Amino acid sequence: MTEVNKPSEAGSGARPGGWTRFVTARPRLSLLLALVITALAVLAGSGVADRLGSGGWEDPAAESTYATKALEREFPDSQPNLLLLVDARGGSVDTPAVAAEARALAARLSGEAGVTGVGSYWQTGSPALRAEDGHEALIAARITGDEKAAADTLDRIAPHYRGTHGPVTVKVGGMVAVRSDMQTIIKEDLARAELIALPITLVLLVMVFGSAIAALLPLGIGIVAILGTNAVLRGITSFTDVSVFAMNLTTALGLGLAIDYALFVVRRFREELATGADPLTAVGTTLRTAGRTVLFSALTVAASLAAMLVFPQYFLRSFAYAGIAVVLLAAAAALILLPAALVLLGDRVNALDLRRLFRRGREARPSGAGGTAWARTATLVMRRAPLFAVATTAFLIVLGLPFLGVKFGTADDRQLPSGAESHVVQQHIRDGFPGNPGGDLEVLAEGGATPAQYTAYRQRVAALPEVAAVAGPVVKGDAAYFTVQPKGESVDEGAQRLVGEVRALKAPFDTKVTGTAAVLVDSKHAIAARLPWAAAVIAIVTLLLVFLLTGSVLIPVQAVLLNALSLTAMFGAVVWVFQDGHLSHVLGFTSTGSIETTLPVLMFCVAFGLSMDYGVFLLSRIKEEYDRTGDHERAVRLGLQRTGGLITAAAVILAVVMVAIGTSRVTNTKMLGLGIALAVLMDAMVVRSLLVPAIMRLTGKATWWAPAPLRRFHDRFGLSEGEQQTPAPAAPRPDPAPIGRA
Repeated sequence: MTEVNKPSEAGSGARPGGWTRFVTARPRLSLLLALVITALAVLAGSGVADRLGSGGWEDPAAESTYATKALEREFPDSQPNLLLLVDARGGSVDTPAVAAEARALAARLSGEAGVTGVGSYWQTGSPALRAEDGHEALIAARITGDEKAAADTLDRIAPHYRGTHGPVTVKVGGMVAVRSDMQTIIKEDLARAELIALPITLVLLVMVFGSAIAALLPLGIGIVAILGTNAVLRGITSFTDVSVFAMNLTTALGLGLAIDYALFVVRRFREELATGADPLTAVGTTLRTAGRTVLFSALTVAASLAAMLVFPQYFLRSFAYAGIAVVLLAAAAALILLPAALVLLGDRVNALDLRRLFRRGREARPSGAGGTAWARTATLVMRRAPLFAVATTAFLIVLGLPFLGVKFGTADDRQLPSGAESHVVQQHIRDGFPGNPGGDLEVLAEGGATPAQYTAYRQRVAALPEVAAVAGPVVKGDAAYFTVQPKGESVDEGAQRLVGEVRALKAPFDTKVTGTAAVLVDSKHAIAARLPWAAAVIAIVTLLLVFLLTGSVLIPVQAVLLNALSLTAMFGAVVWVFQDGHLSHVLGFTSTGSIETTLPVLMFCVAFGLSMDYGVFLLSRIKEEYDRTGDHERAVRLGLQRTGGLITAAAVILAVVMVAIGTSRVTNTKMLGLGIALAVLMDAMVVRSLLVPAIMRLTGKATWWAPAPLRRFHDRFGLSEGEQQTPAPAAPRPDPAPIGRA
């Protein structure tokens, strides 16, 4: 027989103690120390953006990465990262005056410190370096050093070459310029996103809380989390590479999660005050109930983000560093600083109620009276549970269908706005120069060989069906390299097949293949090999934490499956909009026809964690009501009634923050912000409001079943929001404008 967990008896009156005493014993001192630590974090985190990289999509252990570094070291001419686009301003690049000026620019560039491998059309006569219309040609070079050193060199020399020089105009491009522009634009966009998000968030918080004092608390927690995370990232850059894109996640999660946690804590504190509890007792009850839910939520979100540590690309690992830090700091601030502030504020947390202007003459309703619309929604959904379960699931699956046509690619200059100088240069090369610039494969040959062996190998490569041309070898000592031009686009299916075919060829020397397509192949392989491990980390930790919260075997499984289902709309929209190019003119980006390989992984981990954040809020309140009443359907209805407004408000605020991030001019950041905003809204308004109550109605009391050994384990180690309740005095206080009404 199955045995359903029985509701536990509520504890007796709770007196402040333990953790409550720790965080509220010296509230003024706690807040003063927090202010000092925050000021130190500002100093420690200053300049962090200048230390962040703009790459990190490659697997450092891959064959292509090894070959790229070897070619950079031995054959810098083969790996130019700086391009000067010389425009003859309507004339021909072959006129004597233009040629003389271009040769002078190339000679001056070759003398710059940190620059090597300078070559130009006027030196080599290569048709690949001359535009087909004859009005433009290229000077190519390599800036040596790591990302930071190369960026510093570019900043130093670019102003001396950019602009008009006699009969020519010069624009600066190449990968080092693309990365520099990307870093600059991301910093500018992040500052603008903060200016957009903060005032709108404050207005929404005032609308939710009513009280201006209560509305300022979540913003304060968010600012502390963001500044603290910047200091953490500054420290991490001393040991490893960190992507500049991670700063966007720091801002988004810092504001979003801090607001979520503060909403939950402040809402429960105000409920306790409304029952007549004094501030210290109210804080104690809040920490035992909402505080534990916040802790569970933070651990769940951190686990989802930590899964990105299993991937070798530092682009993904950077988001784990930033995400884990900001989540834990937001939770710590909500569980340490916020209770201290609430003890000091007491009833003044409801001060400056701006909504009184709109409800004069109305009689205040008792606490808990709000949320009737959510109760009606829950009742309707559970009454038609099969219909809502099937219809909602089908709706989400249909929204996700475009993802079946996803094509993976690599990030390039088209991530930048069309007016960025480096994007303009690369677009001119794509449109006006012969061949497929940037799409060639390089084959590194090591170990030495005779000219005849090199010639035989070159002929075998040229015979492959996807090869358009082969150049080389260029020999230096025991090393050499060949340049292989694919017939199609640089990263299409044919180019990727060609990578495997070249690698499979037998040769009398060691060969390593690199190039855009090779990097993509290796990146896809690295992600595919580690994706099961990342999924296992997320699933196992989520199952364990939700079991500890609920004591049920079925609810954790439901949580994982429904969370994954809630992300279908995000993935479908990403392909339909950003890959296929729909709305590209409206949103202001250039579609490349593919999605950068690491983006779906990043978006899944972040969106899954945020979905679990809301799932924990809802499930903890349902569990509390079930423990109190033993009535399954009533618990679901009351759980949705008491958290529906809270979750929706939190989701809307977080979506505002993510949309502000999505106003970025860099396509990957735009995709991240808008995609996660959509996922958050779909989760809160569709999955939590419709699908969860429908599924829980269908599973009935079996929802709470667990085998006897696991029940004993939960009884000993599990925690729930309703562990203890504070008895209400006879005279309740006036309504603090509960969030459910908002």
